[in-house]
Amino acid sequence: MTTLHLPLEELAAALTAIPGSPRDNGTVNLIVVRPADDLRETPGQVMLSTASGVEDDHWSKGRYASKPEMQLSLINSGVLDVVAGGDRSRWALAGDNLVVDLDLSHENLPAGTRLAVGTAVIEISAKAHRGCAKFSERYGTQAREFVNQGDGPERRLRGAYATVVTDGVVTVGDLISKT
Repeated sequence: MTTLHLPLEELAAALTAIPGSPRDNGTVNLIVVRPADDLRETPGQVMLSTASGVEDDHWSKGRYASKPEMQLSLINSGVLDVVAGGDRSRWALAGDNLVVDLDLSHENLPAGTRLAVGTAVIEISAKAHRGCAKFSERYGTQAREFVNQGDGPERRLRGAYATVVTDGVVTVGDLISKT
C-alpha cells in the first residue's frame, strides 16, 4: 500500500473546501492513546487526570512528563482529514489524544481558555504544537510545512496542547464547550 502525501497546493485547496468548525460546542471525534512510542490505540472512552494526563498514555512515563503544558494534545478533525488524504484510518498516526471538531485557533482559544470535555476540564497551553519529524514521516514534509507556515501556527493547524484541570471521563461523541 502506498502512503499518500499531498503537495502544498492540494493541502491548501482541500482545507478551504471543508466547512468551518464550531467556535464552541464542538465534539470529540476520536480518542488516541499512545501506550508506547509509535503505538496507537483508539478507545471509545478514556480517563483524564491531573496526575497522569490521558490514562495509559506514555506522556506520564516519557521525557515529556516534566512538561505539564504538554500533558495532552488536540487536533482539528477537518485539518487532520486533509493531511491524512481523507483516510480516517490514518488519523491516529498524528498521535494527538483528542481529535476534535472545534476551532482551535489562538483567536478562539487563547492560552488559559478552559474547556469542558465529557466530565473533565482542560486548559489550553501557551506551548506551541508544531509538526515534527514524525509528522513528516507519516504525512509528508509538505504537510509539515503546511501546518507550520503562514497562518498555520495562528490557526493551530497542527493542534494545541492542554493540561488537565479537573479529572474526568471523555467519550467519543462528547461535547466540548468553553467554561
